[in-house]
Amino acid sequence: MSPTLSARLDRVIADLPESFPGPGGAVAVVRDGQVLVRHAWGFANAELRIPFTPKSLFRMCSITKQFTCATLLDQFPDPADLDGAVRAQLPLLPGPVPGTAQLAHNQSGLRDYWAVAMLLGAPAESSFGDHESERVIRATRSLQFAPGTRFSYSNNNFRILSNALESRTGRSFAELLRTRIFDRAGMETAFLAADTRALPDGSEGYEGTVAAGFRPAENRILWTGDAGLGASLDDMIAWERHIDATRDEPDSLYGRISGPVTFADGAPATYGFGLSRGVDRGRAFTGHGGALRGWRSNRVHIPSERLSVVVMLNHLSPAHVALASVVDAVLDQAPAASRPDMDPPGWLGAWLEPETGLSLRAAAAGSGQVQVQFGHSPEGLVLQPDGSAVNPGMALVPDGDGLRLERVGDNLRSRLVRLAEGPKRLDAAGVWRCEELDAELTLVDAGGALYGAFSGALGRGRMEQMTAVADDVWALPCPRALDHTPPGDWTVAVRRDGSGQAQEITLGCWLARNLTYRRRD
Repeated sequence: MSPTLSARLDRVIADLPESFPGPGGAVAVVRDGQVLVRHAWGFANAELRIPFTPKSLFRMCSITKQFTCATLLDQFPDPADLDGAVRAQLPLLPGPVPGTAQLAHNQSGLRDYWAVAMLLGAPAESSFGDHESERVIRATRSLQFAPGTRFSYSNNNFRILSNALESRTGRSFAELLRTRIFDRAGMETAFLAADTRALPDGSEGYEGTVAAGFRPAENRILWTGDAGLGASLDDMIAWERHIDATRDEPDSLYGRISGPVTFADGAPATYGFGLSRGVDRGRAFTGHGGALRGWRSNRVHIPSERLSVVVMLNHLSPAHVALASVVDAVLDQAPAASRPDMDPPGWLGAWLEPETGLSLRAAAAGSGQVQVQFGHSPEGLVLQPDGSAVNPGMALVPDGDGLRLERVGDNLRSRLVRLAEGPKRLDAAGVWRCEELDAELTLVDAGGALYGAFSGALGRGRMEQMTAVADDVWALPCPRALDHTPPGDWTVAVRRDGSGQAQEITLGCWLARNLTYRRRD
């Protein structure tokens, strides 16, 4: 390592605890198969004063998905061989039933079962284990889109895959991971940490902020192929070194899960086999993040540089931002300069995307940027001289008197419908029922403010104040969910009959959309 690279890394690593304050964290940099950085700081358990070290166990959450897919391809080189075991878990879905590869690419059309759990009334800290997950998955009666045509993140895709692997091999998923992946990669302490209530070494995840204080996070979810990996920084270093050591092997595990993936129409996909893939800073990359209440992690691999970076935080600071700062230091690349202020475009406001039924809200964000609420969480877009606004995953392009939405990663391109402003009508108050979910939405006019809550097989959710987006379109927030990261605001669109009476609601968020509710009374 050159002295200048060493100095850059020393600076950025020393800055991480201040820039991303919390109980503790860890970071690794592997280049050309050599470990340039192996560093941890703070505490894995602040109450018990257990230091965070490179050997501390950590909940890697959704980073698990690539290991599930590596196991899939190790056991079944042709994923279609597992289609029957997938189909058996969806007995009420009339068809078409998504194939194994479509699950692995998040192209199944299945609604995310953690989001659906909120529609079924699950409180934020409730238990969600094998019984609950099977109940939600087996009750599936429809898809959000035809398999292979779109991308939508769905955690149950990977739980179904791990269930199918167990069914077909007769071996536990934990055993398959250990013998087929972890042992081969030298991940000595990695294991399937399915029960989220505790880790065996006492490591803890935390909620809170420096100003409000930190507290241990409550988790009662049982995870498998979607987010069950428990691993230390040393385990992740072993994985990254295994990737580099096998880079030229035509049948390498990572080479197989990181290869090109397409949609059914041949368009390239930016997600496949549990990995995001794309181009950033002028270089192709693969990677993934992980998030659970109390835990944030991210890893990236840049093959042209033989570079891997891993960041793990046992609190809720943005690990992906920390990771980007480390990558920039390795590549000696300055962060992107802020754009000059530009006049806000005339298309700001509320729109409806017709295929998904979701509202899109765009507002000025300063420094030549626009903030958009549409998908999982607010997104920043940079204004362009032609009046459009873009980020790596989304573009909003003026089109005559309208606006076009382009989300290449989702294979979605559509012309948005501007939502009309109007009076804040509260007559949608009442009980609404979704037959497909056997669940209810209760809307209450509480002194001139509309509140909403879900009820169903998993309980009674809390009342949340709704925000009027436009005439007969509301946003119902979901600030806390099973895995902390909420599914995003729910779009509640009221439909009226010829006499003007509220008769039907179309409800959805990016992870679970196009559900119909009708008045129970």
